[in-house]
Amino acid sequence: CEPFETPGVHTRQPRTRLRIPISGVNIKKMDRSRHKRYSGILLLVLLCALNVACAPGSGEGLDLSGRPLSEGGDVPLGPNLASIQANVFNPSCIVCHAGAGAPQGLRLDAANSFTDLVGVPSRQASSVLRVSPGNPGQSYLIQKLEGSASAGDQMPLGGPPIPQATIDFVRQWITDGALPVSATVPSGTPPVVVSLTPEPDQVIPTFPAQIIAGFDQDIDASTVNAVTFGLLASGGDGSFSEGNEAPITATSVSLSGINARLAVMDLSGVSPLEDRFQVTLRGSGANIILNLDGVALDGNFTAQFEVRGIQATLQSIQDNVFTPICSSGCHTGPPGPSLPAGMDLSSAMASALSLVDIPSLEQPGILRVASGDAANSYLIQKVEGTALSGERMPLGGPFLDQATIDTIRTWIDQGAKP
Repeated sequence: CEPFETPGVHTRQPRTRLRIPISGVNIKKMDRSRHKRYSGILLLVLLCALNVACAPGSGEGLDLSGRPLSEGGDVPLGPNLASIQANVFNPSCIVCHAGAGAPQGLRLDAANSFTDLVGVPSRQASSVLRVSPGNPGQSYLIQKLEGSASAGDQMPLGGPPIPQATIDFVRQWITDGALPVSATVPSGTPPVVVSLTPEPDQVIPTFPAQIIAGFDQDIDASTVNAVTFGLLASGGDGSFSEGNEAPITATSVSLSGINARLAVMDLSGVSPLEDRFQVTLRGSGANIILNLDGVALDGNFTAQFEVRGIQATLQSIQDNVFTPICSSGCHTGPPGPSLPAGMDLSSAMASALSLVDIPSLEQPGILRVASGDAANSYLIQKVEGTALSGERMPLGGPFLDQATIDTIRTWIDQGAKP
């Protein structure tokens, strides 16, 4: 007897073993016909009992995926975010993608899925938006669900995969504009910050290209600017009360042109910096963030994050590589034709004078650092171990990890600025 199953609900009740006493009957002495009659009655009793035992798998009180209706289920599958939330994100995604530790900072609970998806660049493939309204094929969410993404595994991690028929509803939602859940916000309700990238108190290895703040309501684009959405560096001490804080001048600050609930600070033109940073979104004072009804943000919002690790600047490379590894006993100066001391890497200024657009002594036809061309820079060939002569650097190892080398590559490709 197989238990009754609701689609998407996998329940199996334990088989019930029944013992039916038949007093006063000696089976060995029964004739064949009486034996058959008793056997038939016994079989009928067993089947009825087992059928009753199967009844609890009715699925009452559960949605299509077996989750309690109290968790927001019982929503018909359709091309809208409410349905996708109930039938895809809730049962298959939020077991991982929820809370501060969500993979790739992507939270797919109902409070955050829209602001973390629509118009937000993927962290694994920054040139692709997680959801690009009107363009499902170029939406990273679809690529991950279908297993065609350029990086990482198909989602949900470990499977089973979402059926293509269900993914097609997600595709249609994106094609139709990737609209939010239509919920009526009471008049006068102040908007609230519901997401921030980088996340509050997060430690990240590289300076971010963008800071993205998500709100629970559409925002008036004219109120999002460098005054209402600001960034401070601590000045190297991690504190914001010492008076040495430095404001960061962003390349631009604006409301997203794709998602009216996202404010974007573009930092692509800012020199990378290791420090602790404080983000402020203003809801009080002369210049404040407003929703479309003119209601101010629910007070000033502040959060901090930290950049800790080598950045694509000469000073950061000096502090993390040249000073502790290269100029300690070898590339010490004074500058001159004698190696290794002659290649002076004892300070950022000395390193710039010894490296940038200076021919190698071992391979005079190659520049130590060819501005804008890391692949043809002898420094990269030496630290990667591909140079035609001499030993791989640092001499005797341990060698630089590839992430550090890639940062040096980025510095060179961006012009090897001093």
